[in-house]
Amino acid sequence: MINPMIEVNGTKYYPTIGLEIHAELATETKMFCACKNDTDETRPNVNTCPVCMAHPGTLPVPNKKAIEAVIKVGLAIGANIANFSEFDRKNYFYPDIPKGYQISQYKYPIVSGGTLAGVDITRIHLEEDTANSKHDQGNFSLVDFNRAGVPLMELVTEPVIHDAETAMKFGKELQLLIRTLGVGHANMEKGEMRVEVNVSVSKDPNKFATKVEVKNINSFSAAGKSIDYEIQRMIALYEAGIGDTIVQETRGWDENKQATYSQRKKENSNDYRYFPDPDIPKFYLHDMFDLNALKESLPELPWNKRDRYKNDFGIKDEDIESYVANKTLGNYFEKVTNSLKGNKDVIKVASNYLTTDLIGLLSKDANLEYPKPENFAKLIQMSADGKLNSRGVKDILGMIVKKDEDPEVIANREGLIQQNDEGALKLLAQKYIDANPNVVAEYKGGKEASLMFFVGQIMKETKGSANPQIIQKILKDMLQ
Repeated sequence: MINPMIEVNGTKYYPTIGLEIHAELATETKMFCACKNDTDETRPNVNTCPVCMAHPGTLPVPNKKAIEAVIKVGLAIGANIANFSEFDRKNYFYPDIPKGYQISQYKYPIVSGGTLAGVDITRIHLEEDTANSKHDQGNFSLVDFNRAGVPLMELVTEPVIHDAETAMKFGKELQLLIRTLGVGHANMEKGEMRVEVNVSVSKDPNKFATKVEVKNINSFSAAGKSIDYEIQRMIALYEAGIGDTIVQETRGWDENKQATYSQRKKENSNDYRYFPDPDIPKFYLHDMFDLNALKESLPELPWNKRDRYKNDFGIKDEDIESYVANKTLGNYFEKVTNSLKGNKDVIKVASNYLTTDLIGLLSKDANLEYPKPENFAKLIQMSADGKLNSRGVKDILGMIVKKDEDPEVIANREGLIQQNDEGALKLLAQKYIDANPNVVAEYKGGKEASLMFFVGQIMKETKGSANPQIIQKILKDMLQ
């Protein structure tokens, strides 16, 4: 497949993007010790011990739950789960790694292959997170070791992405998968998920050019902007005749300037002097885990849920995304559909009210709550049965999020049951026709909008309970 191309002044350029995404795993303890894994801890250096602080003589003990979590991700994307795997030492010196090396994986990752959101995956491996450096202290920096040793999953894609939109879509889908599987929270604002992008631009669609890696990306939006910026920066260098000045380097993203900046020369794997960690035994994962049982235990995956909602209910794609992305909302919708006995037409109406009116009310006031699913479903069914008009539905919905009770009881008490009695409505229509001969004359003179004057008067007198369609039919018949 030929890369999507950008043409500038008659010259064709071919961008290529690969992603490296780190996601912290939501285990109870850290990767190689029994310290608490708590991203919400605000006190510095309280979740530490001699193991994660690299005191002499301490030995790491791998967290089996973390390994299982990575395997689940691999099974979900149809990847290969290695039988043999091992941990390696990645050697580099920085204040946030107490050992002077990071325990990671190099030659034998747990997961290889697979596809997510149409993007091929190279590998998924497991490592320990670094400590957290605080650089906003004035003339010095501080290090919080609470995060040091937290299990960290790293996913690397193949270089098969060619635009920012695809990259952002992939990141969001991975975040959704991690949350669906329950293996992590993937909150980017907390640093629980971090994106690094590798970008290159070539004049030859069959050859890769020099790539740069952009780090310090804390949102999908920033990831997309950094990709677009780098593509334009590299094309500008080519256009200026200095494309050979593009070097393999690590760059950062400056949110304020909306631009990348050079940080350091990009290291190669040889620079890290990887070698197998002698303190950690080798793993034979097919013996350690029942892969078939793990696969069967996976929850319904996002793409399967999308297909089911589309096929079973025929609801809008944007509604489907809301239910897939928001677990609470999705579970509520499922309960509503059960109460509506799978009636597609009524479920479509319910979905519209749920994703607009109900969510709108709840977002405005934290004290409001979801009504019981059966009460919400009954309210929508009353609308479908012609017992309530849209105004009545909205009014009752505003009431049951404050005090959850039977919508039919409310409708009867408040006089909101839609009036379909044509005899009674004819009497009201005649009353307003007799009282407004000028409006009658306007209507008969061709002013169609005058009809709505009568509709409004009757709706007002019935407190919105009259059926407006029936009112219009009656008025038209009487004014012929």
